[in-house]
Amino acid sequence: MKYKIKDNTLDKLIELARNGDMDALEEIIRRQQKTVFATLYYLNAKPDEIMDLTQEILFKVAKNIKKLKNPRTFKSWLNQIIINQFYDTLRKKQKSAKKVCIEGNTDEKINFDIPDYTTNPYQKAIDKELEFAIKNSIYKLPDPFKAAIIMRELQGLSYEEIAQATNSNIGTVKSRIARARLKLQEYLKPYLS
Repeated sequence: MKYKIKDNTLDKLIELARNGDMDALEEIIRRQQKTVFATLYYLNAKPDEIMDLTQEILFKVAKNIKKLKNPRTFKSWLNQIIINQFYDTLRKKQKSAKKVCIEGNTDEKINFDIPDYTTNPYQKAIDKELEFAIKNSIYKLPDPFKAAIIMRELQGLSYEEIAQATNSNIGTVKSRIARARLKLQEYLKPYLS
């Protein structure tokens, strides 16, 4: 039966999953996990958190697939879950951030444990100069531009789907994407000339 499941379109899989077909749901998750991971990779500067966030998002998809009314809106629905989960996680971290007082006696030796993400094996494997430059350039973008350009250029979503996922109008989405492209060209000019 799984072979037949793999041959179905995403719309058909969503319909089957909404009706309780676990094989269809498993296939949706399998197909979408790379998209979720890639989106988080470009949104999040900390690769060690991406796997956990990906699992949380895919769990939410599985849990809420029956609530999706129109299978054609799946991509924007998924992106809305990704963005909401990503920013919820950021907000939780900001609230729980511990403050460290660095004042003290000059005779005291103060040690800080600061994680070094550059030594991550995953990061080393993908550390090609241009890809690194693109990633860093995307990080520099303001959050609304960043989300819009990732959904458009990396996921291939339409302006309408992006507008729905970000709760914006199409004109705003087009403007954000155009401005993000200009900024990226500016940031990447040394690498492209």
